[in-house]
Amino acid sequence: MTTQVKAPAKSGAPQGTTAVVRTVADLRAHVAAWHGQGLRVGLVPTMGALHHGHLSLIDRLADHVDRVIVSIFVNPAQFGPNEDFSAYPRREAQDLAALETVGADLAYLPDVKVMYPQGFRTNIHVKGLSEGLEGDVRPGHFDGVATVVMKLLMQSQCDCAIFGEKDFQQFAVLRRLVIDLDLPVEIVAGPIIREPDGLAASSRNVYLNTEQRRIAGQLNLVLADLRRRAMAGEDLRVLEQEGEKALLAKGFDRVDYVRFCNAESLETAEDLAAPVQLLAVAVLGKTRLLDNVQIG
Repeated sequence: MTTQVKAPAKSGAPQGTTAVVRTVADLRAHVAAWHGQGLRVGLVPTMGALHHGHLSLIDRLADHVDRVIVSIFVNPAQFGPNEDFSAYPRREAQDLAALETVGADLAYLPDVKVMYPQGFRTNIHVKGLSEGLEGDVRPGHFDGVATVVMKLLMQSQCDCAIFGEKDFQQFAVLRRLVIDLDLPVEIVAGPIIREPDGLAASSRNVYLNTEQRRIAGQLNLVLADLRRRAMAGEDLRVLEQEGEKALLAKGFDRVDYVRFCNAESLETAEDLAAPVQLLAVAVLGKTRLLDNVQIG
């Protein structure tokens, strides 16, 4: 069943009516109709709690396709036993209103029984890229991400999908998934959207209290300094250690890693001969903040 949602008009924003579907059959009916008209269809997978970073992905994808689908599904398979699945923000009405302001054509909101029906047993593992970094801190996380994204791509039968580069390891995993399985889907990278102080936009930023939010803005500044020093020729291993110390000195409670990685394989980079990505995760209270910067 398809329903329609209307949001209050917002000055200067594109307006439209975003259709809402909750089943695979209804999703595919819309896509089949669009494909029948020769239209190109794109997908923006999200877990909801939409912010301006998500909305920027919709705007960017609109340059590549004729119709945009936004999926909203808080995926239990990518949360560990001690993570915040139950506490993850869920705000359907606000999210649908936000989609109206950017002219999204379709919102896909499946429930857990649609995504993982009784008897579901399949798990997708992208070897190598799923290990290390977040893979060490959150075992099984990328299997859950790869599995649900594979399902979303197949359910939507989209021509194009966009993923933000803030979760750079996730982006690398999903890019490899599409290449390895010969999926007929173009993958578009969405650049990191930052707050005025440089903090990467994230749904989890709402968990930060006032003092934590002040400290959080230092993460990107430390990474920018490490990037500058790396390009000046300083030793990458030394910079990683100094980066961790600098973040702790700024007030972060824990640093899970600061790592210079090959941008393709995510293996530890020994030098800047190939494209390198500097990835880091620093923790404030129970909130893990991810960020990364390109080197070179």
